Amino acid sequence: MGMQNVAKTSIRVLLIISMVFIVSCKNKKEAHINKLSPIIGTWELISATTILGDSTHYKDLSNKRMIKIINKSHFAFLNHDLNKGQDSLEAFVAGGGTYKLQGNKYVEFLEYCNYREWEKNRFEFNVELKGDTLIQSGIEKIEELGIDQKIIEVYIKTQK
Repeated sequence: MGMQNVAKTSIRVLLIISMVFIVSCKNKKEAHINKLSPIIGTWELISATTILGDSTHYKDLSNKRMIKIINKSHFAFLNHDLNKGQDSLEAFVAGGGTYKLQGNKYVEFLEYCNYREWEKNRFEFNVELKGDTLIQSGIEKIEELGIDQKIIEVYIKTQK
């Protein structure tokens, strides 16, 4: 009877050690991914500027919310009004695709967007990380739509 208790206790200890090992490997893997690509996470837009020629437009974000979610191979963005579509500011924009990051050069390949004419386009940006702040700037250009504008977007990290 005593040997059975020792065996059960040994099995429990081995299970606990195995679980701790698995969890620590997972945490190290996640830390490794985040260390390799610090832009991975969920980001909330706090400032957006569009420059068209000599004109600079600052987006009013007081009635909107936008997040950008970036994993190790894809990005997605969701943007909507805060009044649940109940007034003239009604808006919903969503899109996503793959991206490449080399140094501070960030290139998005937009595969999905509710504005379908934006799909299948490539957008090159520079990114700068300052703590939990991501600054993304670059040119959005789609000749067929007559779009040629510089954007500067500032995000705060909300999730890792």
